[in-house]
Amino acid sequence: MGLLMGEARAMLKWADGKMIKHEVDMQVLHLLGPKTETDLEKKPKVAKARLEEVDRRTAKDVEENGEVAGQTLSLMEQLRGEALKFHKPGENYKTPGYVTTPHTMDLLKQHLEITGGQVRTRFPPEPNGILHIGHAKAINFNFGYAKANNGICFLRFDDTNPEKEEAKFFTAICDMVAWLGYTPYKVTHASDYFDQLYAWAVELIHRDQAYVCHQRGEELKGHNPLPSPWRDRPIEESLLLFEAMRKGKFAEGEATLRMKLVMEDGKMDPVAYRVKYTPHHRTGDTWWVLTIPSYPRRSSYFWLCNALDVYCPVQWEYGRLNLHYAVVSKRKILQLVAVGAVRDWDDPRLFTLTALRRRGFPPEAINNFCARVGVTVAQTTMEPHLLESCVRDVLNDTAPRAMAVLEPLQVIITNFPAAKSLDIQVPNFPADETKGFHHVPFGSIVFIERTDFKEEPEPGYKRLAWGQPVGLRHTGYVIELQQVMKGPSGCVESLEVTCRRADAGEKPKAFIHWVSQPLMCEIRLYDRLFQHKNPEDPAEVPGGFLSDLNPASLQVVETALVDCSVALAKPFDKFQFERLGYFSVDPDSHQGQLVFNRTVTLKEDPGKV
Repeated sequence: MGLLMGEARAMLKWADGKMIKHEVDMQVLHLLGPKTETDLEKKPKVAKARLEEVDRRTAKDVEENGEVAGQTLSLMEQLRGEALKFHKPGENYKTPGYVTTPHTMDLLKQHLEITGGQVRTRFPPEPNGILHIGHAKAINFNFGYAKANNGICFLRFDDTNPEKEEAKFFTAICDMVAWLGYTPYKVTHASDYFDQLYAWAVELIHRDQAYVCHQRGEELKGHNPLPSPWRDRPIEESLLLFEAMRKGKFAEGEATLRMKLVMEDGKMDPVAYRVKYTPHHRTGDTWWVLTIPSYPRRSSYFWLCNALDVYCPVQWEYGRLNLHYAVVSKRKILQLVAVGAVRDWDDPRLFTLTALRRRGFPPEAINNFCARVGVTVAQTTMEPHLLESCVRDVLNDTAPRAMAVLEPLQVIITNFPAAKSLDIQVPNFPADETKGFHHVPFGSIVFIERTDFKEEPEPGYKRLAWGQPVGLRHTGYVIELQQVMKGPSGCVESLEVTCRRADAGEKPKAFIHWVSQPLMCEIRLYDRLFQHKNPEDPAEVPGGFLSDLNPASLQVVETALVDCSVALAKPFDKFQFERLGYFSVDPDSHQGQLVFNRTVTLKEDPGKV
């Protein structure tokens, strides 16, 4: 427990120690059960050197010497994650709740002959919207588990609802899977198997496991709908009626094909096929009957495979990942777009993957976040600042530095030491100068942040003021205030200063960023889209999530200045603007007019934690 707590505290530096201990205790209790008398016995001491030796050896070495395999794995990795419960290829029947039949072992043997015992997984999104942060967890788990076991993962589109499916969603899903760093073994569609699915439906009728029903949709709603009066209709009659459904001889809602089973919640005979006259984007008007999207119940899945005597893979369900101060429902995002609260699915204030990419979140950061969250059956709701922390960790090492000024104040250096501007060499990464440098001009006119100057500073203010010089970052010069120029309204318009070498006098209290001969650009500063943690909770937001919009979620600075080192930046290029945060080039940028999105600030605002 000491090792586990130490690892947890190291990973969760921002969290309350007592809360971590309580959560770890509860999860270990859930996984291992209460302590036994054996657990309470005093254990013999083991030499520290011996423990370190075991930790250095590989899991294979440990196993060969009769010790616990996996000792070198992180304890956190060993204890968390539903993947620890997964069966080996061909051992489906060992899964709790798996339903076996006299044909099960033969089917498993045939499956192993086809796959060679290879791990095979799939990511099965519905192409009726853009993927969000919760899907990133599923992508990482499905593709990551296959990759970790030298297996393959299929991208399988569940395209059984043509009314809501659009070509742009198929493209965006493929793009996002690739963006997160994964390559599907094969891209498939449910519609690839419409012929096979129809043949299986006919087989179900032949086996008296399905029938055509004429109850209307409204009659099937509620907790205790009336049993179908057509449940025992003759097999031949259902076969003829199902063929008539396929040929379009029934109106929508007039007939369905229902399976003969009782589900966990007591509902009888779920609908398998319905009549739908919306042309399908891949099959056109070939099929006038479509399957219903899969039911989130493992037992009905087992029932269907076993009723047809076909191979039955194990279906694992795990909890959805949500974030506070956000909505990820496709229907609600469409409402946000409709009322103009956001521009589109990729608005950087949303938590769709296209929005996070546009805002500048690196895919590695999203993957790291998903790894930290882990995989559990329970639904998980995380704080956005935990995701932002992962973003900072990645960008700190990958985003080169530049300087920008959001609220420019002109500064004239009256004794500038050169006839022309100087060429200043600035490290791309000050902590690691082996990563190179870029050059910026330094002239007699520079621009600083308006907030870096005060005529009447409060106690503790360390930046430019009367009698308080400051250094200009990377230049080796210190400037001292000589005169303040104001406009007719009394607003400060510019400053006159003198400069000296930084090593020619007392070290200044602060060094500030600046730009000279800069580029004008647009900078978009983002904040939370909603004001409350749970905008969909009526108890927290009685007026509904649309009433909870944060009016300050987007601030546009149209006349920001940035140093010329970024002039050739392309969309999605990322920088750290010193002292301001991490920024990404927006696709709205065009020749001569760069647009930057602030991805995250340099540090988390303590008021948000």
